[in-house]
Amino acid sequence: MKYKYTRYTGDDLEDIDLEELVSKLSRLLLASGFGNPSGVADDPTDATDQRPEQALHDALLDALLNEDLLSDNAVSQLLGDAADADGASQLEQLVQRLIEQMAQQGYITRHPDPNAERSGQGAGDGTQTPMRFEVTDKGLDFLGYRALRDLLGSVGRSSLGRHDTRDLATGVEASGAPKQYAFGDTLNLDASATILNAVRRMGPDAIAGPGIDVEYADLMVAQGEYQSACATVLMLDCSHSMILYGEDRFTPAKQVALALANLIKHQYPGDTLRVVLFHDSAEEIPLRQLARVRVGPHYTNTREGLRMARRILERQQRDMRQIVMITDGKPSALTQPDGQIYRNPFGLDPWVIAETFAEVANCRKAGILINTFMLAQDYELVSFVKRVSQICHGKAYFTTPRTLGKYVLTDYLNKKTRTVH
Repeated sequence: MKYKYTRYTGDDLEDIDLEELVSKLSRLLLASGFGNPSGVADDPTDATDQRPEQALHDALLDALLNEDLLSDNAVSQLLGDAADADGASQLEQLVQRLIEQMAQQGYITRHPDPNAERSGQGAGDGTQTPMRFEVTDKGLDFLGYRALRDLLGSVGRSSLGRHDTRDLATGVEASGAPKQYAFGDTLNLDASATILNAVRRMGPDAIAGPGIDVEYADLMVAQGEYQSACATVLMLDCSHSMILYGEDRFTPAKQVALALANLIKHQYPGDTLRVVLFHDSAEEIPLRQLARVRVGPHYTNTREGLRMARRILERQQRDMRQIVMITDGKPSALTQPDGQIYRNPFGLDPWVIAETFAEVANCRKAGILINTFMLAQDYELVSFVKRVSQICHGKAYFTTPRTLGKYVLTDYLNKKTRTVH
């Protein structure tokens, strides 16, 4: 038997980190309606958030050519190859294989386009049936993890702990000086300090005798930093202005929310995070649905969002309760007592502002802190946000979509140190 040896050229997929590639596609996978002027989904009747696979194909092609995922030699080889008999170049084949691999590893699911099936497209005409894709829960969890890693890396944090406060309490982690045991303390004995007290009390007899007698007054316990639990409601503005003026503000806000959820889930399991969307009105959504939310042709009903967030937090038994509000627009809507929505497209209507300030005051009375992350810097809007901060003794951050995550996560990590005494 004869063998013919040829040069091994390898597999194009060997040079591609699929996790890094999925991370590069986060803007597409968390799409917020930025590409649609109406701010609604591609197909309003499609409740599954399925999108054309062609959009994924184009994004993958752009990432391969512009994100340094392949070496220059590999890119040159792929671009220089002529199409095969079926009319598909090696680059096109590579993109298709990546889509299939993303589906195999559970980042997306693929489905035939029902509209194409109804029209008979791809059936017997020699072309493939157009496909649609949907991001899976695994894909969304991964995007939250990568967003958290990238955001914390940007602020120089390599390890995470619990929320630190200024109070010391007897606990498991011995990070403070030992103290004399008092009734009610956790019996987390500091053995060396306890024995040292007994030796000092007994004097030379402690060494000469058969043993060391430890008395109640000798007991010392280790102190750990007091760790409080925090209940947070994330208020996310999904009015139309979040995708206007040539900038997508909503997708970065969703990335920050996913990162915050991932942080709480893995580092602070005693904390809670709920999500409230506010637009013409307000609604609470399950956290798992956050990444699939898109903006719409809505106004900004800040008062209704604050009211819903307050009612959620009033049911939470936590040391700290806070609202994290991410917005870029002026309050321009109000829910009237009869349920009708009053709208003023110009914003900062005196009636709307007065009612919003009244709700901020209600949050303060309930012991709820409001921190506002503002994605715009209009003079009147800055004055409004500063007034909100003064009423509730919270903080206002005037930031951009690029720096939003750093401010939100840093504020969350430092929160208890500043507010629990």
